[in-house]
Amino acid sequence: MGDFHQKQELGHTGLLVSRLGIGSSFGAPTRVIEEAFDHGVNYLYWGTIRRPAFGRAMRNLARQHREELVLTIQSYSRVPALIGPSIDVALLRSRVEYFDILLLGGRTERPGNAYIDAFEHLREKGKVRFLGISTHNRPLLPTLVNGNQEKKSPFDVVMLRYNAVHRGAERDVFPLLPSEQPPGVVAFTATRWGHLLDPTKMPEGATPPSASDCYRFALSHPAVDVVLCGPSDRAQMQEALRTLDRGPLDAEEMERMGRIGDHIYHTHKPQFPDMGDEGDS
Repeated sequence: MGDFHQKQELGHTGLLVSRLGIGSSFGAPTRVIEEAFDHGVNYLYWGTIRRPAFGRAMRNLARQHREELVLTIQSYSRVPALIGPSIDVALLRSRVEYFDILLLGGRTERPGNAYIDAFEHLREKGKVRFLGISTHNRPLLPTLVNGNQEKKSPFDVVMLRYNAVHRGAERDVFPLLPSEQPPGVVAFTATRWGHLLDPTKMPEGATPPSASDCYRFALSHPAVDVVLCGPSDRAQMQEALRTLDRGPLDAEEMERMGRIGDHIYHTHKPQFPDMGDEGDS
């Protein structure tokens, strides 16, 4: 945990991932994504908005570095039969041969067996390798990833909100993950939609943390494998990359982040309330 430049295994997948990942939604240019790879970032998430520039970065990097990349594709489809065609379109547009992780996005309840069957069909064809799920229903996650005597969980990766404002995962997710073959954990919304960076939302006398402070907060928890950033330009990407150089927060920095997070939690309602959100701070 001490060296954020050191890649680590994503859960039990065998995939070695950078501690910092990049989401596609905010429009960073192709070259900025490629430069981040040169600095060690290999987790690329073609997520909510599949930006063409992000797809070009994946294609360009995959030409020589496909085995080093960990590529995640998200599907919000509520019709299992449409997941396959959506992935086919994504493969065509990005011109990569396969995605490492298919992420079922925005789930509030356990996906039915038809979704698992759709994933298995794609995996058999070599189009995806592992299955993940993203949710704001934090208490749902332990029920999904803890297998039973009959079969193991189909979910290899979980993605959840975790930041200094919303710390409930420390209570209702992280300690409940299986100790053997745990899922990979990806944290998103590290800046709480920018609220943690906003001077007008700080407690009296406090200055806002930097974006890299927010990413460092998430990565300082040993359960978190990857934290996503969403840069829109080179300057934001460079600020995110500072996370890798600076490493975990010390005790004083953690106390500061918690104090600011508590203030924001009690004065600014979340944009997308979590299930299990009460008592986050």
